[in-house]
Amino acid sequence: MLILHDLTPLPWWLAGAAIGAITLLLLWVTNQRLGISTGFENLCALALRAPYFQRAEITGSHAWRLPFLGGLFLGGVLSAATSGDWWPFWSLGMFDLTFGWGPAGKLPWMFVGGLFIGFGTRLAGGCTSGHGIFGISNLERASVESTLAFMAAGLVTTNLIYRVWAAS
Repeated sequence: MLILHDLTPLPWWLAGAAIGAITLLLLWVTNQRLGISTGFENLCALALRAPYFQRAEITGSHAWRLPFLGGLFLGGVLSAATSGDWWPFWSLGMFDLTFGWGPAGKLPWMFVGGLFIGFGTRLAGGCTSGHGIFGISNLERASVESTLAFMAAGLVTTNLIYRVWAAS
């Protein structure tokens, strides 16, 4: 929304310092890892009684992780509400310029993309925020490898879509 309203964004280093401080504070106060995909497991545990979702590491983190997810959602709502304009949109920028599929074409595209992201998240044992922010800051080998794989997959996919598929 900053770009749409000609607002000056905060410096990148300030956001990075804030993320680092939150990560350290979370580790120091709760001895817990920051990660969004585990938060979705917490939400599933509220509705599903499957043993996978009832693990102690999930149910034991409800007290802080559910408010954390609520805060992420509330922050997005407040940001949208205070930006002056708030409406759903289907614009995908360069994708629209390249393919021009419209909502009926983009919906299955985004659904399949979400499935791939979910599969990769489970395969890697966590999401980009958990591995890329928390794991790398702890110098965890699996997180470095996962983050490199996330980045490489993104680069390859983008190049295949825009340089190979769109060019043909």
